[in-house]
Amino acid sequence: MWRRIWAVAQKEFILIRRDKSTLLMQLLLPLIMLVLFGYAMDTNVCDIALVVADQSLDPASHDYVNALTTSGYFEVVEYVRSEAEVTRALDEGRARAGVVIPSGFSALVERGDAQVLFLVDGSDFFTSLSAYSAGEAISQAHSTEVLLKRVERSGLSMDVASLLPVSTSIRILYNPNMDSFWFMIPSLAAMLMQTQSIILTTVSVVRERETGTIEQVLVTPIRPLELMLGKIAPNILLAVLNMLTIVAAGVFWFGVPFQGSFWLLLSLSVLFIFAGTAMGLLISTVSKNQAQSLQIVMMVMLVGIMLGGFLFPRESSPLLTRYAGNIFPMTYFIPIARGIISKGIGIDLLWANVLPMGIQIIALVALATRVFRQDLE
Repeated sequence: MWRRIWAVAQKEFILIRRDKSTLLMQLLLPLIMLVLFGYAMDTNVCDIALVVADQSLDPASHDYVNALTTSGYFEVVEYVRSEAEVTRALDEGRARAGVVIPSGFSALVERGDAQVLFLVDGSDFFTSLSAYSAGEAISQAHSTEVLLKRVERSGLSMDVASLLPVSTSIRILYNPNMDSFWFMIPSLAAMLMQTQSIILTTVSVVRERETGTIEQVLVTPIRPLELMLGKIAPNILLAVLNMLTIVAAGVFWFGVPFQGSFWLLLSLSVLFIFAGTAMGLLISTVSKNQAQSLQIVMMVMLVGIMLGGFLFPRESSPLLTRYAGNIFPMTYFIPIARGIISKGIGIDLLWANVLPMGIQIIALVALATRVFRQDLE
């Protein structure tokens, strides 16, 4: 059995080695995509274009605008006179957020009933979310600062903490600076590895069917399962090499700290890649040509990205979509990669994701073999 599997694997290695341009693209494309995605998907939004309608033009309004700009989240690009002009600037795309400060702002602040209108362009999700969160936090901090100055001017001696009914100490674990690279790199590695493992395996099997060489292989004593295992072996090796490249780029280029065991990540990555190649086998058995197989792969990958927790947390998804996301290996490997790379946890805390991924491999290979056998008959 193992000799027959190795014979098929040797044949695949020879085909890969002869096509040097494709091999080079397979090795470099994941790294290129990682760099592009890593920089393009930066969710740390700063210097948000801000338009200001300061109808007061007094020291209190100047202090409030300075509090927004010195935070680093906002950059004033234009001063206008009215709320209508602020809205127009947002409609035309000249700014992403706007502030309307009413007249007599200093007097309103002294009375304690000053209100500032903060307008955010909600058509851009990440920018609007960042602008909303930053605007609210900066306004609260500025209000607290104004309150403290008023207390000091009154001559009262009071502890800052005693002014607030609740004091909260927030500590962010594993990513204290909220760097989006640290969050995205493990997910990107999972997405890129699954994409490559599925595509490579799907194309290699369908190519055999299109060229007619699959019949020549099947007249030999090899069994369908042995043929499947032999064809995915080289693809697993290529995907592992790419995984090492991706992790190295994440650690040394993007500066993502690697907290866990490298050998644990490597072994579980092989399991994950095996699951991806098994899914590619299943897709190849139902595809008639390479164009059809690539269309199915693109559809599967798009659904997997949406439902697997790559972009959005699965906990907030409806129950039906969470169940649907369980059929994709990436759903289980993303928590594994984040757990090992970012948290440094061990296998004892990862079994809830490792075990379903192992069951997936057995089910996918068995189903692909059965469909392949029925297709031949």
